Amino acid sequence: MFCDSKAIDEAKRDHLFEVLMASNSYIAVGAHSHRWIDRVNILNATLSAMTRAVLQLKVVPDEVLIDGNRIPKSLSIPAKAIVKGDATVPVISAASIIAKVTRDRIMRKLDGQFPQYLFSVHKGYGTAAHYAVLGKWGPSLVHRRSFNLTVQERLF
Repeated sequence: MFCDSKAIDEAKRDHLFEVLMASNSYIAVGAHSHRWIDRVNILNATLSAMTRAVLQLKVVPDEVLIDGNRIPKSLSIPAKAIVKGDATVPVISAASIIAKVTRDRIMRKLDGQFPQYLFSVHKGYGTAAHYAVLGKWGPSLVHRRSFNLTVQERLF
């Protein structure tokens, strides 16, 4: 059975990440800085990062399968968006694991630079704890300036 990477416990997710990375050289990760996200918005940065990842692949796939409902317009190969694809499509489930572990590792590294923000605890997700430290300390050098904390806090 396949599932959203966030539904797998961290130890199992880390193990699967290592297995995937060791077994397949056709993996690439695309990412953007907080500055880029502020410039183009989170959705456009996400779509751009997807394109970046595809462009880094050593073998060009016949088709790109995307978890979600949007396909980057900049992709030059056929693509299909599959809502909740990480629960039904093995390659999307694998990509979800790789993306989540990569992000978590980045957040743990940032936690070492900015320990008061507890990045290793909330990993950048919009949790009450994350918003509490933002309220106390304000944004760090790596926080998005376009993020509207006041709107998000109303969710809790």
